[in-house]
Amino acid sequence: MVKKNFIPKINVSSLLNNNFKTNKSIKTIKKIENACINIGFFQILGHGISSKKISNLCKVGNKFFNSSESNKRKLAPKKWNKRNKNVYRGYFPNDVNGKEGLDIGDLKITYKYSKKLNDKYIEYLNLNKSMDKNSIKILSNYFDNIFLLGETLFKSIIKLYNKNTNISKKAFLRLKTLSTLRFNYYPKQSKPIEISKQDGKALGCETHVDSGVFTILYQDKKGGLQVQNRKNKKWYDVPFNKKALVVNTGRALEFLTEGKFKATNHRVLWNKTKRMSIPFFFEPSYDFVMSKSFLNSKKKNKNGLIYKKFLHKSLKKFVEYQR
Repeated sequence: MVKKNFIPKINVSSLLNNNFKTNKSIKTIKKIENACINIGFFQILGHGISSKKISNLCKVGNKFFNSSESNKRKLAPKKWNKRNKNVYRGYFPNDVNGKEGLDIGDLKITYKYSKKLNDKYIEYLNLNKSMDKNSIKILSNYFDNIFLLGETLFKSIIKLYNKNTNISKKAFLRLKTLSTLRFNYYPKQSKPIEISKQDGKALGCETHVDSGVFTILYQDKKGGLQVQNRKNKKWYDVPFNKKALVVNTGRALEFLTEGKFKATNHRVLWNKTKRMSIPFFFEPSYDFVMSKSFLNSKKKNKNGLIYKKFLHKSLKKFVEYQR
């Protein structure tokens, strides 16, 4: 179903540079709140990441997926390349779930740091095995920019709770964050991976909700992403807008806001031509304690679930993470 105005467009330029107190930014935060409560999806404009940077990022993704199978497998987790030690990060082939993917964690993580920390989710992925220096630089730069954007959006949520935006550092720390930059590459799928039980539509990506706080996505012209209206359960297209990034709420945000901002069902329609999407899953530090008192000081609930355990539970339903 096409309904052009279902997904709100919000210009977030007033929030950049941590500017949350002006009249303009207060109005913007209110729009974000309404979008999170009513739809769980919105498009952001004025986000500060240039079209050129996004175009360069797409080139890196296309170059990688169009390279040889052996080159891609150099980055595959142990499950698909016995010689590798990585389990969580890396490349997965399209026979897993109808699409190829590449999951990249914080590019500031070094081999030494990962070894010292010895946590299964904080992995060093040696991109040099498969990519040239310029490609890695583009990825690193984009990760820096999109991480800051995720923080800005999260700080706008903190503002809604009248708390100091600096507390975002307790939840999100570079080197500890489980945030993931993912490339989804849909080949020419010969058959859908799922037929929707609800409306019989052929799907290229199953109906699901995301695990993290926010997902910030670039989708290409082919589109195909659909969002479920929580009230009438109908599905609506997320239109392509070359200047916009698509944001949606995830399960961690639902938990932290005690169900105020619900994680939202979405899916991708089966498309017989190649397409690529680049979601950034903005996720807390692996050791962040997910407590209901984090945003709401009136709550005395100091106990909470450590984020990596929350994530582990959430990822069980995704076949590509059964490693």
